[in-house]
Amino acid sequence: MYIKSIKMQGFKSFADKTELNFDKDISAIVGPNGSGKSNVVDAVRWVLGEQSVKSLRGSDAMSDVIFSGSKSRNPLNVASVTLTFDNSDQYLNVPYSEVSIKRRVYRTGENEYFLNGKKCRLKDITDLLLDSGIGK
Repeated sequence: MYIKSIKMQGFKSFADKTELNFDKDISAIVGPNGSGKSNVVDAVRWVLGEQSVKSLRGSDAMSDVIFSGSKSRNPLNVASVTLTFDNSDQYLNVPYSEVSIKRRVYRTGENEYFLNGKKCRLKDITDLLLDSGIGK
């Protein structure tokens, strides 16, 4: 099992829809200071259920992870991250060769979780990842 892709939209510095694809081999994310490398790590932690805003380098509420605007762009009202795993080795105990976990948060503070496109609870995601070595 490995992370196949990360899709982010409206999450921190990723205002536009951004997709990072990974191979089975070693992948690295490099770039200058301020390019969003740490935000990719935060996105992974967040989609897996991180509840501490401070751990995500936010200050007040979970809405701090939503793109807050710039000189040329308006702030967004929703942030979304989808993490897709290649599960062809059935490492996770589900009958799917690909498993996608999605989290969405609105400015109101409401969170939504999805497992393979179906709405679910955070507990469902936590239970799936239990004993897998993957977690927030």
